[in-house]
Amino acid sequence: MMEYRTLGRTDWQVSAVSFGAWAIGGSFGTVNQDESMAALHRALDRGVNFFDTADVYGDGLSERLLARLRRERKDPFYVTTKAGRRLPKQTVEGYTKKNLTAWVERSLQNLATDAIDLLQVHCPPTDLFYHPEAFDMLDDLVKAGKIRFYGVSVERVEEALKAIEYPGVQSVQLVYNIFRQRPADLFLPEARRRKVGVLARLPLSSGMLTGKMTRESTFAADDHRNFNRPGAAFDRGETFSGVPFDVGLDAVEELRALVPAGATMASFALRWILMNEAVTCAIPGGKRPAQVDENCAAAALQPLPDETMAQVREIYERRIKPHVHAYW
Repeated sequence: MMEYRTLGRTDWQVSAVSFGAWAIGGSFGTVNQDESMAALHRALDRGVNFFDTADVYGDGLSERLLARLRRERKDPFYVTTKAGRRLPKQTVEGYTKKNLTAWVERSLQNLATDAIDLLQVHCPPTDLFYHPEAFDMLDDLVKAGKIRFYGVSVERVEEALKAIEYPGVQSVQLVYNIFRQRPADLFLPEARRRKVGVLARLPLSSGMLTGKMTRESTFAADDHRNFNRPGAAFDRGETFSGVPFDVGLDAVEELRALVPAGATMASFALRWILMNEAVTCAIPGGKRPAQVDENCAAAALQPLPDETMAQVREIYERRIKPHVHAYW
């Protein structure tokens, strides 16, 4: 059975395991569109009603696939997309009313809709969060009926804490998983206090926390897990959570002993995220129906015992924290 949680101060009840549509847009190797559509349909079958995409995933392909899903299914669901990464270079000056409006109009066309359910500013420069006029522009887009709500997608806890000072911000998306635990220290309690939704991205750490990778694993040339480990294309924290590959593999081997009988490593890793009530949903990707099934199984897992949670924390403190905690 799927679990549902309220998103921010909206009245939306969204699936605790939702669907991250980065992989079906590309950047995780070759994409088969028929297989992608099958994965999206399976997600709806399993009770998923919240899909996270962006205008740059496959240069709009991911958005167009979600528009197709809406045509093919009567089930109601929410789509959140992102704007900002179409800028050739990330600068505060690039976030103009003209640019923002153009990005929104393009996404409206791709999604074949009159209004975007939830628009997220897509990992902008840190300084943008200190420019209230940027959030005023988002308020104007809500008033114009182009977007229903807005939120932010961020790299750093500092940005998340600053963003939720703006009253219109309904949600924050950030990396939160077994390998990136810092958000739980300060941000997650504050988000819950302010009734801000939290979308946990990279919940399986680029697939590392599925437990299926080995030191012999290879990735296609167009897969960010091959080309972005040092941060060549975008923030290195988006690839394996910023954890060195071998370090992550060693930690996964220790985590295996904590996975409940009958559960997979992936569903365990997702259940760990959902143990924090401040999290609205985890947004794992899925290129095939079988991956969607494995992800959705997390919602049916029993809560993890305190002892297990403590053991996960100990592994993080000893193996992972020195590599990530101070950076994001």
